[in-house]
Amino acid sequence: MPLSFKEVADIMKIIDSSNCEELVLEMEGVKLSVRRGGSSGAATPPALSAATPQAGATPSPGSAPPPAGKPAAATPAPAEEAGGGFTEKAPMVGTFYRRPSPEEAPFVEVGSKVKPGDPLCMIEVMKLYTTIAASTEGVVAAILVDDATLVEFDQPLFIVRPV
Repeated sequence: MPLSFKEVADIMKIIDSSNCEELVLEMEGVKLSVRRGGSSGAATPPALSAATPQAGATPSPGSAPPPAGKPAAATPAPAEEAGGGFTEKAPMVGTFYRRPSPEEAPFVEVGSKVKPGDPLCMIEVMKLYTTIAASTEGVVAAILVDDATLVEFDQPLFIVRPV
């Protein structure tokens, strides 16, 4: 029984708000390991690794999104900014990708016009890719995350200004 993105995000929120240093969860072919901190004593964000008996490997942050298939769209509610824009935030922890595959153009650039439902990026978690869609109409004013980097739950990704 695989974990849903919401379940993984909920687990990460619980661990983040607790004093828990490590969690290992194993259930029906899924293993989830989350660790906080390091041996040097410096605080680091929780690390997520998962493996299934079929896959046997954890995803690498530099792995390219698959070109085939149509991923489900996630549309988190944007947060309104003081300057009249909206901040599109990450609905989950994962690797942020600006393009559907390495050979294709980015979904959006600064200055791109978007409407609700237009794809902005993809976030990969355990080899599953979720398309993040715009939740408001406007123009992309800023892209706040570099391609192929790890993002946290609720981290700002884009600023969209109304047209």
